[in-house]
Amino acid sequence: MDVDAELLALAADPLHPVDLAELALHLARDEYPDLDVPAYLARLDALADAVAPRLTGSLAERVATLAAFLFEEEGFRGNADDYYDARNSYLNDVLDRRAGLPITLSLVAAAVGERAGLAVHGVGLPGHFVAMGEEDGEAVLFDPFHGGQLLDPPAAEALVEAVTGQPFTLTADALRPAPPAAVAVRLLSNLKGVYLRGPDYERAARVTGRLVQLTPDDPLQRRDWGVTLVHAGHAGRAVDPLRFYLSRVPDADDREAVEGFLRRAQAEVARWN
Repeated sequence: MDVDAELLALAADPLHPVDLAELALHLARDEYPDLDVPAYLARLDALADAVAPRLTGSLAERVATLAAFLFEEEGFRGNADDYYDARNSYLNDVLDRRAGLPITLSLVAAAVGERAGLAVHGVGLPGHFVAMGEEDGEAVLFDPFHGGQLLDPPAAEALVEAVTGQPFTLTADALRPAPPAAVAVRLLSNLKGVYLRGPDYERAARVTGRLVQLTPDDPLQRRDWGVTLVHAGHAGRAVDPLRFYLSRVPDADDREAVEGFLRRAQAEVARWN
């Protein structure tokens, strides 16, 4: 897979078909350059081969079987104790450690389900990412982060309300599968947040650069990329994204602060010449 080409395709078409597990593993190579992507894909294949013969009965029964296999037998779990560990966002680490975030565990469930013949999609509920088995207009939600428990509409609404503190009604729109581009953005945004909390500006800048590839017209991502590049000591690369933001959002509330970062970047570049 050419990850740069795939991100470009997703930027042009958020529904561009892509194996999200493979994309996530290739993105993880930014952190782990020697990562053996085929080996990890083979692990997903092996999990699918193990569970496929058991996927019988109704859609709800098959989803329950997949969830029990992954989150009971195989021991995948939500890492609530160390939620902001960056490893929760790298699919190779999730497969190695059997621990992850809602989105990465949903990626595992979708990858294994699809490979086993069960259509599983990620669903971005407000504040919490879940998975959904789907067939012939029927849908069954389940929550990979909380042991793969099945979610009927009241349970899904209660989950969102507990996470967000806001009333929530489950609608058909809320159940739409997350477009591949949105999944990739959410995955990278989680990593960006982790590295900014550090702060680890070098890694934050790298991840934000990937987000810029996915959302090239988003001025906020350009701003964040420029600021993190300045903090990371890459002033020369920061100038263009900061200029992009200021030209696209001339009346921004943070204009003065961003202009300060731009002047700092330009001054550092001038010292090199």
